[in-house]
Amino acid sequence: MNAPVLTPGGRIDESRPFKPVRVALLTVSDTRDAESDTSGDVLADRVAGAGHMLAGRAIVRDAIGEIRAQVRAWCAAGTVDAIITTGGTGITGRDVTPEAIEPLFDKKIDGFSVVFHLVSYQSVGLSTLQSRATAGLIGGVFVFCLPGSNGAVKDGWDKVISAQLDSRHGPCNMVELMPRLMES
Repeated sequence: MNAPVLTPGGRIDESRPFKPVRVALLTVSDTRDAESDTSGDVLADRVAGAGHMLAGRAIVRDAIGEIRAQVRAWCAAGTVDAIITTGGTGITGRDVTPEAIEPLFDKKIDGFSVVFHLVSYQSVGLSTLQSRATAGLIGGVFVFCLPGSNGAVKDGWDKVISAQLDSRHGPCNMVELMPRLMES
């Protein structure tokens, strides 16, 4: 039997089955397009590299209506288990991703922001204060909102999201909760 692989905050138990997750990626930006969306590319590579399915990818402007429309469409489609957004979580006037997404949450995952900031602090120090990274559930779909920099996306995926979207991660993970998210 293989020994579990140690990961940040837990272990990967190789004896458990891996269950691919359907992940959609949304870049929120007034300036990026398909060619210049480097943070979206980083996420797409990491999602595929982890063995998950890229269920969708889009770029929308920093506009509450556009962000909500795309997220709602993916949540309603029934073909997405998790959405990761990149961009629009800062504190400038055009940064509106949290304002667009948080009112849609059925449940907010408060710990995500806390853990993301702990990880981010190790990379960028006090500059992490400028991020309003957030996460929650919308209609049984996990939604993670990350900053738009490549470094923040790498930290968010590599050190937080990837382990929670790995069905082999212990002591627990979000994949094992998916069948129960819509219980009443």
